Amino acid sequence: MMVSYSVLMQYETTYQSPLGPLHLRCNGTHITELSFSTKNENLPKEHTVLDEACLQLNEYFQGNRKVFELPLLIEGTPFQKQVYDALLSIPYGQTTSYEAIACKIGNPKACRAVGMANNRNRIALLVPCHRVVGKNGSLVGYAGGLDKKEWLLAFERNNC
Repeated sequence: MMVSYSVLMQYETTYQSPLGPLHLRCNGTHITELSFSTKNENLPKEHTVLDEACLQLNEYFQGNRKVFELPLLIEGTPFQKQVYDALLSIPYGQTTSYEAIACKIGNPKACRAVGMANNRNRIALLVPCHRVVGKNGSLVGYAGGLDKKEWLLAFERNNC
């Protein structure tokens, strides 16, 4: 997956998923946002990056895609970017804990900060923060709602 950190003109679309509408935004070269929202800022709707994202989301929700191959523009602090890079390494159908992510990025006491970085993830699903659970395996925190997190985890387990 190609990752970049610059900003260009914005385009947006709404993807109708089994979980409800997903708001997608790109800057002409990279996906900049995927959220469980129906916000619309009247940006241009047509772009090949958005078309490819919708195609890959179709494949994902059909159970045929395990890895997204989309250019992402990940914004955040250096710490948040470390967390997001770690999230991208969580395999489809598997989970890890906030503590394990903190250890992976070399900051074992940063469990809460990892949780806050997850909360600020602007590219839900593609940067799979839904695969992070509590140390005891409990479902805790998800900007899209715990019902969506539970659905995504069950969906991935059933399609491994």
